[in-house]
Amino acid sequence: MAQGTAGTPARTGGRSRPGPSIGDVARLAGVSQQTVSRVSTGAENVRPDTRQRVLDAMEQLGYSPNHAARALRSGSFGAIGVIAHRLARTGESRTVEAVVEAARLEGYTVSLIDVQTPSSTDVTAAVKRLDHQAIDGLVIIRAEAATPTTLALPPRLPVVVSDSRFVGHHPAVGTDQTEGASQAVQHLLDLGHRTVHHLAGPADSTPAQTRVDAWRTRLRAAGRTVPEVLHGDWTSLSGYQLGRRLAEDPEVTAVLCANDEMAAGLMRALHEQGRRIPEDVSVVGFDDIPLAEYLWPPLTTVRQDFRAIGSELVALLLQQIREHTSLAGHHVVVPTELIIRASTGPARLP
Repeated sequence: MAQGTAGTPARTGGRSRPGPSIGDVARLAGVSQQTVSRVSTGAENVRPDTRQRVLDAMEQLGYSPNHAARALRSGSFGAIGVIAHRLARTGESRTVEAVVEAARLEGYTVSLIDVQTPSSTDVTAAVKRLDHQAIDGLVIIRAEAATPTTLALPPRLPVVVSDSRFVGHHPAVGTDQTEGASQAVQHLLDLGHRTVHHLAGPADSTPAQTRVDAWRTRLRAAGRTVPEVLHGDWTSLSGYQLGRRLAEDPEVTAVLCANDEMAAGLMRALHEQGRRIPEDVSVVGFDDIPLAEYLWPPLTTVRQDFRAIGSELVALLLQQIREHTSLAGHHVVVPTELIIRASTGPARLP
């Protein structure tokens, strides 16, 4: 049997019927409609056992409270929007996961839209779609192709962006990409490697470019040769394909990868070429995904604290929502940490 959400007709045999009503919930739970309304709006003057009966009835019937009516009474929809791009990527998916968890702890639900491209047009269209779903504020997880001047947002909608380019326009939260990449390069130089090759992310990615800049700056500051940058697409496959080129070059003794997935692909390419890790080539990743410490050898990597990023994003957004204030110039930088494991070691002697 077809099911419809509250207020949305479900179709059965070509005819429509309304979704479950507040009266349906009240009858199933054995309470008044007023009690159902109080539970829906989060009122505290409902006994715990009664509240649970109502919640169980809502779940059984597939009933969703009228959020617009709730907002009129409480001044809040109890929901935030999240716009992301390419959720298959580690950074995006783990940041969204952290935002959802932080919002849940604050009693907020999340409406998520994954845009095809981070262009101004796609992001702006996504904002309009979310605005129709009744949200109190918006989190944008990297609008890489958009700029503060091209991104059209509702003027009174609280917004926070996980992208430092929007500082001064919207509150922003970002990872210290520069310090993380610099620490990784210095770690390899301290092990005696003459230079460090870089397997970078896409050329149009802001985080990837930031890591490239930090890698290049650290090598130049140390007076070392800066090798050609190889751009992958964040996937293990690209790391493997480009890694085969690096594995064939006997001058390559240390590689910084822009993420752990590409590092895993590189490690396979090195193994197939008979290059030992770390005896012949040291490898460093970026992100510290759960799999990193279970690769062989365990991967040295730069840890990003995605949970902290998500928490900061939600905290900044809710501060704007609750205090009706603008935090346009506010910028939070979440530190990184170099996690040293067995994939890096002293440079081999000539």
